[in-house]
Amino acid sequence: QEGYKLAVTAHGIRLESATTTGFFYGLTSLKKMLPACVAAGVKDEKVTTYELPLVQITDKPRFPYRGFMLDVARHFFSVQEVKKMLDVMAIYKLNKFHFHLTEDQGWRLEIKSHPELTAKSSMRSGTVIGHNATVDDSIPHGGFYTQQEARDIVEYARQRHITVIPEIDMPGHTLAALAAYPELGCTGGPYEVGHRWGVYKDVLCLGKESTYKFVQDVIDEVVDIFPAKYFHIGGDESPTVMWEKCPNCLQKAKDENTDIKHLQQYFTNRIEKYLNSKGKSIIGWDEILEGKINQSATIMSWRGVEPGLKAAKQGHDVIMTPSSHVYFDHYQAKETKHEPDAIGGCSPVEKVYSYEPLPETLDAEAKNRIKGVQANLWTEYIPFTTQAEYMVLPRMARLASIISTIKVDWPDT
Repeated sequence: QEGYKLAVTAHGIRLESATTTGFFYGLTSLKKMLPACVAAGVKDEKVTTYELPLVQITDKPRFPYRGFMLDVARHFFSVQEVKKMLDVMAIYKLNKFHFHLTEDQGWRLEIKSHPELTAKSSMRSGTVIGHNATVDDSIPHGGFYTQQEARDIVEYARQRHITVIPEIDMPGHTLAALAAYPELGCTGGPYEVGHRWGVYKDVLCLGKESTYKFVQDVIDEVVDIFPAKYFHIGGDESPTVMWEKCPNCLQKAKDENTDIKHLQQYFTNRIEKYLNSKGKSIIGWDEILEGKINQSATIMSWRGVEPGLKAAKQGHDVIMTPSSHVYFDHYQAKETKHEPDAIGGCSPVEKVYSYEPLPETLDAEAKNRIKGVQANLWTEYIPFTTQAEYMVLPRMARLASIISTIKVDWPDT
């Protein structure tokens, strides 16, 4: 449905597609054949005609889900900067924008029923310098999107045939929310919006009904802004240490006939049921596989490829996003002396290009469960849009190469 055929002949140009999306992608390819200034809409007064090569292109995506995630919680990016990333996605025919909106270090979306999330949770008073050094820059950093700005981003993406999938991370990575509403934590605080990176032990208290009311209030407003079928609930890196000594959590585990180590499973299934009632399907990071969850949950496999293969065999839909190959916050070269600071790892262009999302070891049914591939840009060490662009390009071009099937013929006449 998203494919197209493009023929440039001596007699003219013919573009065929079954859908407007395929037609849009065909026009995108045609623009790539023109000088960059023309494709960008910049007029060159000295040139009035352009020559195109004779070519026949048949192009269609390998996967229905072709994604890119931008973390705006560790470092905030303006509406215009987000739109620029959407433009880049459109060039490479990516169709899912995973919008990582909340973290320990900042909450980035206006929630009208809980105004303190933007009044307090959207701003941290400083950021650690370097790789979690003890030195803090003491420079306030923050920002958030109003609901109208978020709707504007959604519409801008829609015009480029991109669906925006929001992520509200829960029950872990919620320190920023706890700073505004300490009663949602196991100890009652006080809490502070995070300055350092990594995993914090303070998470949502799963033994209090007020926690579920808060999450449902947030969901009610988020689903009204983002029409996507998917809602990403995070679910990664959620320590149980605070639950293990919380009377409320211990009682909830007892009431639900489970143990503390699997209390998140209860939370995930309860939140999924609520989202299903809103017409949404959940995506979660592969940690949610550690409990018994419904097959309707889509798994985003980031800790390598094995969790994704396991999920596919269990009947879950899967998005492959292994940190080993498609984490664009990793260094692009082994020699890092002249590279901008990064979180670690090494994923050069060649490594991205070598990734095969459908290993031969999977049977046909499991392969059919792998719905796509996504690259992620976490921004702990990426404070500027210029650096973000450096990390994304040209690796995104290589991502596009492995998630499409394109045939190009160059006729002699």
